[in-house]
Amino acid sequence: MQKSGNKKRFQMDLAELHALCEANYARLLQLFPDYQQANERRFRLGQRLVVLTVIDRDRHTTSLNVQYHAPQLPKLMDSNLYLRMYHDVAMAEVVKHRSSRRLESRYDYPNSEMHQPDEKQQQNQFVSELLSLCLSQAHADGVIFEVGNVD
Repeated sequence: MQKSGNKKRFQMDLAELHALCEANYARLLQLFPDYQQANERRFRLGQRLVVLTVIDRDRHTTSLNVQYHAPQLPKLMDSNLYLRMYHDVAMAEVVKHRSSRRLESRYDYPNSEMHQPDEKQQQNQFVSELLSLCLSQAHADGVIFEVGNVD
């Protein structure tokens, strides 16, 4: 039996990704309205903890680290995502996760890092659901202010 060489390559829906990134930007502004002055915001969801930390501020962008920790799950299940907020277009997208490598818009499958073809879409969807959960059920656990820029 021959394998078919006509395997359809994943095609990202750019309009859907943009809508998701716009919604994530709006959610971040609701959860962390003082991101320009504060460096960190923590939210509790029962025993779970979500931490938003400003990594870098620039005129047109802000980079955030989003950590999700659930003590009842193995450490491997914790999430550590890097988001970039683009203020001129009001979008926030996941640019990295766990590793220091940039998240590509699509991946061939299979691949050495076991990424799904739509990994970027899935990571942005996860952030969307996490931020929505924080908006509906979380309790603010703390805000950390520091003087000066974060670089």
